[in-house]
Amino acid sequence: MRVAIVTESFLPALNGVTTSVCKVLENLRARGHDALVVAPGTSPWSPTATPERYAGFPVHTVTSVPVRQFRVGLPSYELETVLHRFRPDVMHVASPFVLGVRGLTAARALDIPSVAIYQTDMPSYIRQHSGPAGNLTARAAWRWIRRIHQQADLTLAPSTSALEDLRAHDVARVALWGRGVDADLFHPDHRTDPETEALRRSLAPNGEVLLGYVGRLAPEKELHRLAEIARLPGARLVLVGEGPSREQLEASLPGAAFLGRREGLDLARAYGAFDLFVHTGTRETFGQTLQEAAAAGLPVVAPARGGPLDLVDVGVTGDLFDPDRPGDLAATVAPLAAREAGDRRRAMGQEARRRVVERSWPALVDQLLDHYVTAMGGATVSVA
Repeated sequence: MRVAIVTESFLPALNGVTTSVCKVLENLRARGHDALVVAPGTSPWSPTATPERYAGFPVHTVTSVPVRQFRVGLPSYELETVLHRFRPDVMHVASPFVLGVRGLTAARALDIPSVAIYQTDMPSYIRQHSGPAGNLTARAAWRWIRRIHQQADLTLAPSTSALEDLRAHDVARVALWGRGVDADLFHPDHRTDPETEALRRSLAPNGEVLLGYVGRLAPEKELHRLAEIARLPGARLVLVGEGPSREQLEASLPGAAFLGRREGLDLARAYGAFDLFVHTGTRETFGQTLQEAAAAGLPVVAPARGGPLDLVDVGVTGDLFDPDRPGDLAATVAPLAAREAGDRRRAMGQEARRRVVERSWPALVDQLLDHYVTAMGGATVSVA
């Protein structure tokens, strides 16, 4: 199979969209398929450029502009030329909003079957940043999303909550496709790495219970909620990631540790140093870091909304808090953050690990190939 992937985000940017696209590419290569990536390029002054190839596949970059620290790829007619030369069997459009719209239009013009991956709850983000006009702009965003996805032969949602949202807003031809996790990289064994043990000693010199967060430090992640648990006795907050809210968070969470951006083994060791993983955002269509934490053997506390509803089994692999009830995050975390709750945390983490390893990236990409076939009208595909 020849797959053209048009993505709104790619390396060097690190986020859920980039991670998903990279893992899909790696597994397409492992199965003997061919692929091409079209992605936003970096600025000429960027210290790290978008790679020319990934997993052996060519990466074609388009001109981009910065919007709130993201590079947004600009639509261009060169896309048709690139696709015409590659002649894909199917187009995979990751989180279409600007560049992806151009990709879907090109797919229609060239009669290429298309699969659109719904990944970002843009209406909620827009509502959050639009003040009194929030509801009006969110409705406009849903109209735009509906218009985008009408062009796709199939739209894939990452969670049952996202699937219901799409259906409620009259997006047709939808199906469920989750996200995989690298259970080899994110593994409980990293807890005993000398580097992890040294990190833990530096973060918890008095044996504090470490409450970890991994992700972008930005308003849409609602990290202000962490103030509820910042002063729990015997515990310490640790945040991994960068973003526009870092300075504000450092001021409002003076006792917290900020480890900055980490990736690969350094990120796995950060998870290994944590005792409990806490997520605060209510606008997650999935929640990839929740899966990574579970793979690392951590119990997870997250809002009872959106993607976490599919990922957290209350009382078994973690707990969910009511984001509409002030103080409920602290009430939910406190029993698990107590020093005497160590055995309970370990039992939850072990069960979380057992369940999440079933959602490996190879298994998820096998499912994705089936969705490609559906979009192609049931064509026969050889899977190596």
